[in-house]
Amino acid sequence: MSETEHPLTIPGALALAAGRHPGRDAVVDGDTRLTWAQLRDRVHAAVKSLIALGVRPGDRIAVWAPNSHHWVVAALAATSAGAVLVPVNTRYRGDEARWLLERGGVRLLFVENGFLGKDYLAMLGAGPEAGREDRPVPRLPALERAVVFDASDEDGDVPRRPGTLPWDSFLREGARLSDAEVTARAAAVHPDDPSDLLFTSGTTGRPKGALTTHRQNLATYRAWSSRTGVTGDDRCLVVNPLFHCFGYKAGVLACLVRGATMVLQPVFDVERVLRAVEAERITVLPGPPTIYTELLDAPARHRFDLSSLRLAVTGAAVVPVTLVRRMRAELFPDVLTAYGLTESCGTVTVCSADDDAETVALTAGRPIDGTEVQIRDGDGLPLPAGRDGRILVRGFHVMLGYLDDPAATAAAVDAGGWLDTGDIGHLDARGNLAITGRSKDLFVVGGFNVYPAEVEQVLAGHDAVAEAAVVGVPDARLGEVGRAFVTVRPGAGAAPDDLIAHCRERIANFKVPREVVVLGSLPRNATGKVDKAALRTI
Repeated sequence: MSETEHPLTIPGALALAAGRHPGRDAVVDGDTRLTWAQLRDRVHAAVKSLIALGVRPGDRIAVWAPNSHHWVVAALAATSAGAVLVPVNTRYRGDEARWLLERGGVRLLFVENGFLGKDYLAMLGAGPEAGREDRPVPRLPALERAVVFDASDEDGDVPRRPGTLPWDSFLREGARLSDAEVTARAAAVHPDDPSDLLFTSGTTGRPKGALTTHRQNLATYRAWSSRTGVTGDDRCLVVNPLFHCFGYKAGVLACLVRGATMVLQPVFDVERVLRAVEAERITVLPGPPTIYTELLDAPARHRFDLSSLRLAVTGAAVVPVTLVRRMRAELFPDVLTAYGLTESCGTVTVCSADDDAETVALTAGRPIDGTEVQIRDGDGLPLPAGRDGRILVRGFHVMLGYLDDPAATAAAVDAGGWLDTGDIGHLDARGNLAITGRSKDLFVVGGFNVYPAEVEQVLAGHDAVAEAAVVGVPDARLGEVGRAFVTVRPGAGAAPDDLIAHCRERIANFKVPREVVVLGSLPRNATGKVDKAALRTI
């Protein structure tokens, strides 16, 4: 395929989508609708302003905001200007975000400062009373500008912080520049230039920033959309936060390479999602398993026409077979699971539409084209099908490395290009990858290894259980034992002793949780994953 058919940079992909589908919806965000041609024009206007503000190729530009058309425009403008996009988690507090911005050497920040009533700039330490007048955050001297999405020049009664610009003022910065300057800047972007810097979740310490390129990301999401069957005719509901790899790449980039429509939701709200599916005729809805459980169990579900839905793409160590069957019977003809990590552009394996419910629930599918998966034992030797070990991946999508951390990069990616994911799993006879746990989640009961994902799968198979999470807790005799936390389906009852008996009938005794705790909901971290550290404190 030629670069004309498959551009190798994000500005090239945007130009192609706008050229091929100028009048098709690109972004729907509440009352704001942008066609692909309109999105291109807004991105070009923002690129002019970035150039006018002195943004250079390789500079890092952060976006700290919920899902919105502003987020998409800012992200595509940053990458089209040759800068590196740095998404920031909207749940971060001031110290967390400030550390990330400092570590990333961010020069310009886009922010929605009033999201969920939070003053993000104040959390960072911004204010008119301290520091240099031309810098928004005194403690971040590298940060030269902050552009506020939810402010305008008309907000005359709101004090202007140093170094900050309302969105409309920002756009005027580049009004005098010509289209030729945007074209030249976009043409100078190289396929192997870094396009984004995404920080890992930091569950084992401070987050590390993974750098990936234009070429890697576009090729990955062409492969992802080819395997999942997403086309330009699809309308994708993007509920996953754009600051997360899954939301940005399986949302914005997948729609970009196919010319599909992205319908954005700032937060997950069941009735709001149901209304959006009906009103926008949504066809594709990616997300974690919990959102499908909530949709299936929503009392209002039957008031809405959800017949347009055709595809769900999810991923987790545990996806109950019963959930996949319910989803296929009641909501989606096609349900697929996938596996990936930030260091691999977010995707390694994906199921196919012809996979049965057991394959979709119990595995994450096969490697995408151009990707290899290997399972190794503790000595680094390959293991045969069916044997659990550390999951390693190799391919075009493995990161350039961790930002300014050659030691961590060398520890993660060996000389042969194999990325150690830190996950535990096995390949089945057909090459499907089954995730059985994180190496750090493993606990040892009387000398026997227990992988929580296996126990969680058994618990999730109980008719009353909606979600399950298992952790190891100290035990004077055995060293550790399992403690399970579950949520139950509406109207269902599940006594802890019954759930323990359910496990005892299905798995070895050392794997059976010694205790089951029923919760109203499981605690989650900022990326929506179950927060097992929090569970250990309950």
